[in-house]
Amino acid sequence: MITLHDLEEAIAECQGERNPNANTCIKLAAFYTLKNHLFPDAVQSIVPQQAQLPERVAYSNDWKQFPDSGFDYESDTEFAQIAAQADKNVLMRVVDELMTVLETTNPRLYRAVLRKLLDN
Repeated sequence: MITLHDLEEAIAECQGERNPNANTCIKLAAFYTLKNHLFPDAVQSIVPQQAQLPERVAYSNDWKQFPDSGFDYESDTEFAQIAAQADKNVLMRVVDELMTVLETTNPRLYRAVLRKLLDN
């Protein structure tokens, strides 16, 4: 059985690698995924208690939960220009997938993004 201590040691070893490569990143993502799923209580929440994040919902193709209000955000970035032309359902799926990867690879940044969304 994998222990929390084993996972934390493996994570520290990957993070301390002098010349990380793709395999190191893959291992690190796997270790974080295992830690998040096997030991969810060990992952410290950086979100204040009064602003707890909603429980994760299973993905579905029912996009009625995102009203078609359109976006009025304007930016000169390449991403914003492409996103403005993309189908909003495709955009949400891509961003959702990106956030899932971010949650695994960089949980701190993932939580910071969610906090920023909650603050607005």
